[in-house]
Amino acid sequence: MAGRQSFPAFSPERFAPTPERPLRAKARLLEHLADIQPHRHDWAQLVFSVTGAVRVNTEASTYIVPPSRAVWIPPGIVHAVTAIEQCDLRTLYLGPELLDGDAWQVGRVLEVSALLRELVLALPSTPDPAPPETAADTERRRGIERLALIELQRARPLALGVALPRDVRLRRLCEAMLREPGRHAGLEDWAAEAGASARTLSRLFREQLGTSFAQWRLQLLLAHALTLAARGRPMSHIAAELGYASASAFTAMVTRTVGMPPSRFFAEA
Repeated sequence: MAGRQSFPAFSPERFAPTPERPLRAKARLLEHLADIQPHRHDWAQLVFSVTGAVRVNTEASTYIVPPSRAVWIPPGIVHAVTAIEQCDLRTLYLGPELLDGDAWQVGRVLEVSALLRELVLALPSTPDPAPPETAADTERRRGIERLALIELQRARPLALGVALPRDVRLRRLCEAMLREPGRHAGLEDWAAEAGASARTLSRLFREQLGTSFAQWRLQLLLAHALTLAARGRPMSHIAAELGYASASAFTAMVTRTVGMPPSRFFAEA
């Protein structure tokens, strides 16, 4: 895609959690459509953007989140990040001993409270070798770390991930839909681009993802709509960008799918 930039992970080993500093913070500015290439590490990660929506990809799922949401990535999971728009990316690296339990062993979207956001911003984000701290600086940092961890444990999980297939043909189609979800509405048009029959792709959706094309596409549209709403876009603009003829048609889809109007869904999701 024109204008797309791809970068390696920015020296994650220089921010690795240690027994002395089990919670580390990192900041990085990403331009529109910039990618952080797939990588993995031995510690857990919380990634979100102070400004601008981001997409986080793993082998099994993709997560499209506005600034009020974050993606939890367990240790050892290969992941990549794309800036849907220019963003101020923030990352927390956590030693594996900080959070245990089954819920922390899988990737998911979490709500970012105003307090958690400010705590992450307050944490030092200097890579190793870090400058010496005064006793007062150390006490302050440890207090922020403890409170950030408590707030993270209280964060509400949100079902906003979109599953991705392993089949190469279907994966290529899903990636195209992620880039431009409103380009086509029907499977036949997408199938023509993918060079496969609609019947074959429909079967692959069932086999690979356990859902229909229509259901998967709805989840994708809702994720994109959430990021557009977070930017303050009016309903008519969101509807048009996602391929709907009118705001009322889009509103009817959201209400039918999630059981509430868009205004309430965007506030609660």
